[in-house]
Amino acid sequence: MTSSEAASQRIPPFMTLGSARSNASYQPKKVDHVQSKSSVVVSRETSSTAISSIDNDFDDSSPIASQLVSETKRRERLLGRRLPRPGRTRILTVANQKGGVGKTTTTVNVAAALASAGLQVMVIDIDPQGNASTALGVPHHAEIDSIYDVLINDFAMADVVAQCPDIANLYCAPATIHLAGAEIELVSLVAREQRLRRAIDDYVKFREKNGQERLDFIFIDCPPSLGLLTVNAFCAANEVFIPIQCEYYALEGLSQLLKNIGMIQKHLNSDLVVSTILLTMYDGRTNLAAHVAADVREHFPEQVLQAMIPRSVRISEAPSYQQTVMTYDPSSTGALSYLEAAAELAERSVS
Repeated sequence: MTSSEAASQRIPPFMTLGSARSNASYQPKKVDHVQSKSSVVVSRETSSTAISSIDNDFDDSSPIASQLVSETKRRERLLGRRLPRPGRTRILTVANQKGGVGKTTTTVNVAAALASAGLQVMVIDIDPQGNASTALGVPHHAEIDSIYDVLINDFAMADVVAQCPDIANLYCAPATIHLAGAEIELVSLVAREQRLRRAIDDYVKFREKNGQERLDFIFIDCPPSLGLLTVNAFCAANEVFIPIQCEYYALEGLSQLLKNIGMIQKHLNSDLVVSTILLTMYDGRTNLAAHVAADVREHFPEQVLQAMIPRSVRISEAPSYQQTVMTYDPSSTGALSYLEAAAELAERSVS
């Protein structure tokens, strides 16, 4: 065997050059779901037989074995759990004016987890970088009709929404680079803060009129700033979903964010509430992460999800293949954590 042949055998398919979609040797696992009339069953990635086998065969005295047993038990708790459908469409703005806290990653993976479980979900990308559109595999080059055209040129939302290629009932309104100038263009427009809200209302009516199933969740992925794009997102939503990185600076950013949300509640959208906070990039090996998590839970006991998202290479790799971690590596720790977060979100505040 030559050295090149030996090297090729050691490299897993997802590490070779090129997209995983065009790599014949890479077949991402599809998340199974069972749908009922009023609720859906969370995907079954690990059978109860396999879980029992792992519990019996592994000595959990070593760190790796202990982690494996812990993860399989977490999967076991998800088996058979039914995700309730909300009584109306829940619109959540995923926001944090501090960058690098996992807003886009949280948006696409929670959305994918809910959609994989059978719920109808849409992601609206209003970040000019278009990272959410990339992760969902939706084209968003400059020639594509996008959310920019909805906000500025009065396009109907139905004209720009695309279906995610990996999950049948996950949709995305993509962002293009044109959004970079939208902040300035919005200034002179009538009802500039309410344009996204009206577009969403019209789209909901469009789906109903055309016999399409009602959306259960709409997630709005915001840029890391409080400009007119983010203000539009706050005015369109009834809930705010805040991802917080487990580091000290994140606490300072959260304080300022809450003040800005208070201003929106007072002047533009009195129905807006901070319903969900998710701890991201958690590193259990550091005391800092544990202290930040404890502080956030102390100040927001009702809003913070019990699920926490760890630092994960698989989560970081997925967007480079234009996928979420839910389809890129559904058996990974990151996918399990987002599945737990999505299930917890779905079971909260169901109207």
